[in-house]
Amino acid sequence: MNDKIRAIFCEFLGTALLVFFAVGSAVISAQFIGTFGIALAFGFVLMALVYAIGPVSGCHVNPAVTMGALVARRIDLITAACYWVAQFVGGIAGAALLYLLAHQVPGLTTHDAFGSNGYGDRSSVHLSQGGAFLAEVVLTFLLVWVVLSVTHRVSLYKFAGLAIGVSLTVIHLVGIPLTGTSVNPARSLGPAIFAGGGALSQLWLFIVAPLIGGVIAALVAEVTHPRTAPLPDEKPEPSA
Repeated sequence: MNDKIRAIFCEFLGTALLVFFAVGSAVISAQFIGTFGIALAFGFVLMALVYAIGPVSGCHVNPAVTMGALVARRIDLITAACYWVAQFVGGIAGAALLYLLAHQVPGLTTHDAFGSNGYGDRSSVHLSQGGAFLAEVVLTFLLVWVVLSVTHRVSLYKFAGLAIGVSLTVIHLVGIPLTGTSVNPARSLGPAIFAGGGALSQLWLFIVAPLIGGVIAALVAEVTHPRTAPLPDEKPEPSA
């Protein structure tokens, strides 16, 4: 198996695991762990995945992160397209496995729920469509900006998992009452397919808004963390 195929497989596997375990915390364990526990589950799972598959694929496991990496010229279009396919298929696979498990739990309802995202009547605070769009753009901006910022130098990689995991935890603490928190189109697609109903009709927002947030994050990261800029403890490279 060559390196590119291995990286694509890791994106598939990582996204499937993220959906199964993190969304699973909302589907199966919400009444026991609450919002804080769900937020921690998302953050811890992503943190673990960064260290597990980051050296292989970069651990995007999120089409919005891949979009940011593409705009920031970290990857090429063909690699990005392969990652997007792997992530969406992985999200569906993880949701399918979770759906199978959830239906072994007596009395657990999945229709129009199943850890899916939503606005209006499907939002805990009845957030409007416009508010949900803005929230997802801003929340995704933070995640992708942090990812691009802490991975712009090789010497920062050992801290990347912690920073990315903490940021996703904070994002969910804010976002769960608003939209259920997507910030990841693949994470939204899988559960929505099995939830049906309003989850599917509102799905477009949780694909489009995170991708826009990823693009904005990449543009801002080029200003705050240009690839040619030295770290504070590094000397600038000598000019030619």
